[in-house]
Amino acid sequence: MEDQPLREVLKTNDMVAISFATALLRDAGIEHVVFDTNMSVLEGSIGILPRRVMVSDEALERARMLLKDAGLAL
Repeated sequence: MEDQPLREVLKTNDMVAISFATALLRDAGIEHVVFDTNMSVLEGSIGILPRRVMVSDEALERARMLLKDAGLAL
């Protein structure tokens, strides 16, 4: 995924949804990264700033379909 543009497939402050989404992507072999995980330092750990799950352009449609089928559509 290095040097490739990344696209957002999920944006939420629900840590259970983030965990579920990353498990689904991992099990499907889709490389992903979660952005903004350390923003809690800035917000005071109250959980109002959403985290973003990102995938490469080439995995975007597959990841979207996977998350949509699981009820996690963006």
